Amino acid sequence: MHAASQSSEFRLTDDYQALKSRLHQHLIRLLEDRGVDLEAWSHAKAREFIRGQVRSYVQEKRLPVNQNEAELLAEDTLNELIGFGPIQSLVDDDGVSDIVVNGPDQIFTERDGQLSAESLRFSDDAHVIRVIQRILAPLGRRVDESTPMVDARLPDGSRVNAIIPPIALDGPCVSIRKFRENPLSDRELIRLGSVTRPILDYLQAQVRARRNIIVIGGTGSGKTTFLNLISQWVPPGERIVTIEDAAELRLHHGHVVRLETRPPNLEGERQVSARDLVRNALRMRPDRIIVGEGRGDEVLDMLQAMNTGHDGSMTTLHANSPRDAVHRLQLLAGFAGFTGDQRAFMHQVSSALDLIVHVTRLPSGKRRLLSIQEVGEYDGRDLALAELFGYDEEGDVHHDRRGGGAA
Repeated sequence: MHAASQSSEFRLTDDYQALKSRLHQHLIRLLEDRGVDLEAWSHAKAREFIRGQVRSYVQEKRLPVNQNEAELLAEDTLNELIGFGPIQSLVDDDGVSDIVVNGPDQIFTERDGQLSAESLRFSDDAHVIRVIQRILAPLGRRVDESTPMVDARLPDGSRVNAIIPPIALDGPCVSIRKFRENPLSDRELIRLGSVTRPILDYLQAQVRARRNIIVIGGTGSGKTTFLNLISQWVPPGERIVTIEDAAELRLHHGHVVRLETRPPNLEGERQVSARDLVRNALRMRPDRIIVGEGRGDEVLDMLQAMNTGHDGSMTTLHANSPRDAVHRLQLLAGFAGFTGDQRAFMHQVSSALDLIVHVTRLPSGKRRLLSIQEVGEYDGRDLALAELFGYDEEGDVHHDRRGGGAA
């Protein structure tokens, strides 16, 4: 059997999990007795120390563990002490975009748009919760029976959601949407077949012309990635205010003010919503406002901002088509307390939005710009939408609807 396969199977056994737990407790006692703060050491020094202690423990207990298995024990124990346990290697893997933990025995990752199971596991529910607490501790957050759900952001921008029993019936669940340190560039998107150069040239001209743009798509379709890309084209002399639930945008721009929402505390107080931040941003002399995702009552204030001199503003929205996006805006505006009739709201949308950019994730996992539609006038029944660019799945090519040719 291949060594990697043997290692994976060894890690999944109950005997290995029990051994790792005993070793973990042994090292905690050892570190406490010696007064050692492992996290203050360099990673290399901590790793070498743990490897030596694991070798001593294996020899002292006369454990039937070979050299490869001892190395696995050392690596996993180090991750337990100063990392995120079994998922630390996945957090470190740049090829992983999402990590999903469904209880102690199921760990999945997404690579290149495809979800697959990993040959890793936790010992039990308590082990998963311990790792969740380690993730949340530096962020000043916690999860317990009184607050069984939590959203948080890691220092690198990765988004974390955790939910534990009794709400999660099959054990604690963790979802990590990893943050890419270096956002995809236009050249990379072209190389990946997500978009073509003529489309990017067109969008760049529209951004510089201060057109209001909304990027739509489903979960994981690449909306934030694309918004980050086109935001880079804002001229350097303009002041940008960004508003996000979790700060993911990385704009290489000289004048950016980044704002982030704040959830309520344990008493249900001190929340700062996206709507609060949009309203505050209007008082900050912005040239453009960029909202990471419109998902609540802030969309009404965003539309009003686009209508009152903040041209060139941008946001994203969960929607499966441009027409669905318009209906979703109506729904969210209703939640925000909009009491006018449909005609008044549609005229506001028509006046506020210039372009709807639709991105999607294909069944193969590839992300693709599906279409760009120009928002026209409202005729009393429908809002006019004119497709400027469209993707033909059969021909695998983007078409320029303005002139009828291929882009």
